[in-house]
Amino acid sequence: MRGVKSAARTVELLELLASRQNRPARLRELSEALGAPRSSVYALIRTLVEHGWVRVDESGTQYSIGIRALLAGTTYLDTDPYLRIVQPLITELSAELDETIHYGRLDRGDIVYLATKESSKYIRPFSRVGRRLPAFSTSMGKALLAERLDEGIDEHVPSELTAITPRTITDHATLLSDLDLTRRRGYAIDNEENYLGVTCFGLALRYTRPAVDAISCSIPLTGLTDERRREILEAMERTRLEIERMAPVDLTGAVSPAGFGG
Repeated sequence: MRGVKSAARTVELLELLASRQNRPARLRELSEALGAPRSSVYALIRTLVEHGWVRVDESGTQYSIGIRALLAGTTYLDTDPYLRIVQPLITELSAELDETIHYGRLDRGDIVYLATKESSKYIRPFSRVGRRLPAFSTSMGKALLAERLDEGIDEHVPSELTAITPRTITDHATLLSDLDLTRRRGYAIDNEENYLGVTCFGLALRYTRPAVDAISCSIPLTGLTDERRREILEAMERTRLEIERMAPVDLTGAVSPAGFGG
């Protein structure tokens, strides 16, 4: 079935604005990023502004994502059958460990954060929900990629691995070796690959085949002893088993809407 060009460009524009987070864009930037004439991009933007999907500043020259996108995203979270099971359990896990716990979902080559429970020791000034990071550099992403080694991971890993920190794996052979170790070990490690001074342990949630969701625990490296590592991993494993016990099983992998999953 042939795609509708205008619809595809609308989606591309909204995704582009969303990816910029708090950095508004000018018409020229959007036109160049989309590879489309300014006139057609402007007409599209004006329609989206009128309907609340894009907002424009007082000067009328800078554009950012609109409130309708928030409403759509909130509806997605409110109706997700797995989030309502996972959220109270990661809240309990965070309280038990007093560490930051995340729940995320694989979306093409990224992990999208669906829930986060912050440690009381260090609270971020922003919500991570809705943010995305490359799957190849996160513990949740690597836990899910390791589940796909036998099927191929090309659609979830870019041809060029861009470093986020000096510790990010940027070599495909090294990444495959790390994913193989992850599968044999049973959990993934983000070793300062997204934030220096912070490591992260990730576990895939296997209520779908292949798994599309995962949980992780972020811990500052200062004070992370072998004993603390074992305590964290044992608590995470208990939580994973409880989530999988309570979650509706879908062996078709059809938990997610188009664009998510494998």
